[in-house]
Amino acid sequence: MRNKAILALGASFLMVTGYVATPVIAADKAKAVKVPKPFTQKEKDAGAKYHPEIMKEFGDVYQSPQTAYVVKVGQKIALQSGLATSEKDFTVSFLNSPVNNAFAIEGGYVYITRQLAALCNSEAEMAGVLGHEVGHTAARHSKKRANNSRTAGILGVLGTIGGAVLGDSGGILGALGGVLRDNSMMLTQRLIALPFSRGQEEEADDLGIQYLSKAGYDPSALSDMLRSLALQTSVESKAAGNLGGPIPEWASTHPEPAKRVARAAANAKKYTAATFRNADVHLKAIDGMLYDDDPKQGVIDGQDFLHPDLKLKFTVPTGFGMSNGAQAVSINGSGGQALFTTQPYSGDKKAYIDAAFTAVVGKDKPVTASAISETTVNGIPAFTSTADVTTQNGVVRLTIYAYEFAANQAFHFVTISPTTTTPFSSMYQSVARISQKEADGIKPRKLRVVTVGKSDTVESLSGRMAYKNFQTDRFLALNGMTSGSVLKSGQKVKIVTY
Repeated sequence: MRNKAILALGASFLMVTGYVATPVIAADKAKAVKVPKPFTQKEKDAGAKYHPEIMKEFGDVYQSPQTAYVVKVGQKIALQSGLATSEKDFTVSFLNSPVNNAFAIEGGYVYITRQLAALCNSEAEMAGVLGHEVGHTAARHSKKRANNSRTAGILGVLGTIGGAVLGDSGGILGALGGVLRDNSMMLTQRLIALPFSRGQEEEADDLGIQYLSKAGYDPSALSDMLRSLALQTSVESKAAGNLGGPIPEWASTHPEPAKRVARAAANAKKYTAATFRNADVHLKAIDGMLYDDDPKQGVIDGQDFLHPDLKLKFTVPTGFGMSNGAQAVSINGSGGQALFTTQPYSGDKKAYIDAAFTAVVGKDKPVTASAISETTVNGIPAFTSTADVTTQNGVVRLTIYAYEFAANQAFHFVTISPTTTTPFSSMYQSVARISQKEADGIKPRKLRVVTVGKSDTVESLSGRMAYKNFQTDRFLALNGMTSGSVLKSGQKVKIVTY
């Protein structure tokens, strides 16, 4: 969750990466893929229209030494699609986001988060996931998906006030649906948040593998990336208490990565063998990169969320997980779902509550809310109201719990839960200010590439991971390994430190 008043960007400079110019020709038995039509001017105009909104919702560009490298690889793989004649026709954005996500929209706009780039163990893996996304645009899947959403009503997200999809298109949040503030934002969300069909996913996999081969990369790299995503999905689920908590964003909108691994690996064998991965270049490029939350957007530490700039903190209940977005924090578990966010505040509590309800249910669906109740939480003036809302899954309780941090500044939870339970009571009471000393103690996590020594083990290296829980699981997933993996002296692996 970003403090909009503070958005500091570091300096960037060019990085040189290895480049293979010689294409690899597909074997005869490889399935021929129809060359797509280049982007039309209408598609380019549409992409240019929504690009600024996407940048705003996903934390903007990550300005860093890694940026030029990621852009170069993205443009290189996108060119293999036949959608344009020059790499420069593609706008590749390296997003400052702590979620594992990548996507592309019409007109040549391609996106990947620093978190997902960090999960990749080679340049080829990163190229594979970007190629998959470009494949969706080449097949014009977004148009088909948007058309389907209008007829099926499946815009199932509670909160992209900050661009963080909760990933529950079929649950109570999906029933409420219209959370975004205006129609243009809803269309932006359709472009990037709705799940693809299995057939569309498989077609994008096929195209991504083809692009890898054409660019000279090992075509099996995509299947390895899918495996890493499946491992990461499992870790995120464990960290959230296995109770429906947030999962990596890319896995949420691209379902069943584990089941696609074998299919992608088999498909890669249809192409002439290539082994180019450029792993060393990739690991060198991402070494030292910011990992997980940017402190300027707040950080998640176990069950706690802390924001050094806003000087606030809160704790979510056991069994709930958090996902931090650019302007909102999503909280998810089997007992309910929530957002922590903000909106303009003039001191009028009723207007603030009404606007928060409207942001969830829309202007066309007014709610009958309870009278505003005022209280104090840890010395902070607080005010709250509830409304019971009928959804496709029955009646649920929608609660707005707001905190007045200053005369013109407020923050609030939006929670949805059964009418018979109050799973977020402790969370409401946990909101507190933090001191300057506490704020100064909040440090960013960094990705580090280390060389395995003779005495190093999975356990010893996992112990260096900057987390309170699941250190071994996180280490293995980050490196695309399983519990049976054996480290070799001299091998390069990734760890996360402060």
